Amino acid sequence: MTATAKPAKALGIDLGTSGVRAAALAADGTLLDMAVFSFPNAAAGRSPSVWWAGVQSCLAELSARLPLKDIEGLAVDGTSGTVVALDASGEPVGDALMYNDPCPDLGIVEKIASEAPTNSPARGATSALARAIHLSRQPGVSKVVHQADWILLKLGVSAATSDENNALKTGYDLVTERWPDWLDACGMDIALLPVVKRAGAPISEIGAATRLFGIPATCRYHAGTTDGCASFLATGASSIGDGVTALGSTLVIKLASASPIDAADYGIYSHRILDFWLAGGASNSGGAVIGSFFDGEQLKAMTPLLQPDKPTGLDYYPLNKPGERFPINDPSYPPRLEPRPADDMVFFQAILEGITSIEKSGYDRLVELGGPKLQSVRSVGGGAANPAWTNMRQKALGVPLLAARSAEAAVGTASLALAGKARWS
Repeated sequence: MTATAKPAKALGIDLGTSGVRAAALAADGTLLDMAVFSFPNAAAGRSPSVWWAGVQSCLAELSARLPLKDIEGLAVDGTSGTVVALDASGEPVGDALMYNDPCPDLGIVEKIASEAPTNSPARGATSALARAIHLSRQPGVSKVVHQADWILLKLGVSAATSDENNALKTGYDLVTERWPDWLDACGMDIALLPVVKRAGAPISEIGAATRLFGIPATCRYHAGTTDGCASFLATGASSIGDGVTALGSTLVIKLASASPIDAADYGIYSHRILDFWLAGGASNSGGAVIGSFFDGEQLKAMTPLLQPDKPTGLDYYPLNKPGERFPINDPSYPPRLEPRPADDMVFFQAILEGITSIEKSGYDRLVELGGPKLQSVRSVGGGAANPAWTNMRQKALGVPLLAARSAEAAVGTASLALAGKARWS
């Protein structure tokens, strides 16, 4: 990517599931340049040393192509719920427990279930809090932090500092803006957890490790966010009623709301971003179901033949196995993929219709629980590039489907740093 004549004002670093990305933005939000470091394999993605190598590589690459002397803010996002234990020197005690790792100790999960508030996102088999408690019990642990927090420490933040979005699933209370007392009853020593700031809030001026890349000493670190929230911001969605649908291996929707919506019974929780809330949930339906029936070449051949103006009439609920999280929260909810027509084209279209119906039900559920009326939807993920499916979804949702400004979480994180500077300056 070639830089423009505009000076770079903000940097966003994204630690995703497949690698690290860093984006440089101008003051008006224009993307000037991006660097990418891919993890060599899935196992490497859980290694903090590989994360740090990726960050260093991306910053070195950007600084070689683009002057960073005017950068004013830097923020980091990470995968939601990924935690790592640190020793007294701030170095990792083993590998991280990732966002999708179940807690190795079921007793911890059960204790959280008995102590945590009913609507807390810290509950469940893949609870970030459960993983944090498990890690805290290892010998020599002095801190338990989130993925993005550790990168900030490596970049030069002097004390372990997190953001509300990453801390939410670890039990942080957004109302009182503190770690709640019930964490102690669950077995989590609150003293081991990081300080938490609102997403985008300034933390400190940058450290020596960051200045090595030509970033000025006046630049400030800002509290970051999760990769999911960063992806929302990257699209350009920012007004109440704006929705973003991620059409990846699973279906994830988020809606900008004036107030939080928390309903664990429906798999719904809310993040606070600047002046609004992001409410939403993740379905187990999505592209992984499609991929279990058709390969890439088949999909490429069939997609132009879709007929969104001629619905199949098949009422599918596409799942690969029983169990749904949102907009229905039922661990035994059955897949519905029958009857299967002889024509694969009809079957493929019926699966897309089923996922579309789930998407509409998700937004309807959010409105039903007090969310704003849906005004628009931006889409990211592989499914967003399917024009026939877009047509199908626009008719079902009844709102404009707008183009996403970017699908890169690093862009959203850099824009958070820009917005944070404007808000707190």
